[in-house]
Amino acid sequence: MALTQAGTKPAVEYPSTDGEPMAQNTKQYRYITTIQGGLAAMFRDRPDVFVAGDLFWYPIEGDNKTRVAPDVMVVFGRPKGDRDSYRQWEEDNIPPQVVFEILSPSNTLTELLDKSLFYANHGVQEYYIYDPDGGGLYGFVRDESGHLRRVAEMQGWVSPLLGVRFELEGGELVVVRPDGERFVGYEELVAALEQERLLREQERARAEQEHQRAEQERLLREQEQQRAERLAQKLRELGVEPE
Repeated sequence: MALTQAGTKPAVEYPSTDGEPMAQNTKQYRYITTIQGGLAAMFRDRPDVFVAGDLFWYPIEGDNKTRVAPDVMVVFGRPKGDRDSYRQWEEDNIPPQVVFEILSPSNTLTELLDKSLFYANHGVQEYYIYDPDGGGLYGFVRDESGHLRRVAEMQGWVSPLLGVRFELEGGELVVVRPDGERFVGYEELVAALEQERLLREQERARAEQEHQRAEQERLLREQEQQRAERLAQKLRELGVEPE
């Protein structure tokens, strides 16, 4: 705890890290960054939607032990911007409404139960768990009674708050935006942009070729017209009026 003026309570420190890595393998990391990046991009024009990955969430002021770092979280009603941690009392007391957990081989049942209870007790509206190794996808949505209830069928499920659709293709999680576009990782995004760039260059090249062809045809027509005019002039000089 940091020291304060005499006669006051020590200021509570809220660490931004616990020293643990964000992901324990490349597959888990890829899904975390793909989901976080996809959601951030989807809500890029919404200044009141905050999306973060692996950020400590402290729901109770003065309590730095009650905390969790969702792999991905979405908060509606809070501005974008950098944060060391999400301190709920500094955020109009708005909790993250949607959280994602991407499992690693070291995750235990006790850990999952603890997180589920945390999210249930602190206002999360939608909670999604994906197991990249086992191919399992689970969802929990808060019902009218205020309890997080398991979604019976996640294949094709559409998130009420996010509007994204969940698909499993051979055990691989696919997240589809409301406009039908899939979430993709940075490498796939760059490849797609490069493909679009190549297609635009090809289209410009075709347009340039078409322009050159049209210009050549115009020049040929002008040359033909000039030849016809010279021939007509010679015929007139010979006393023959061209028809």
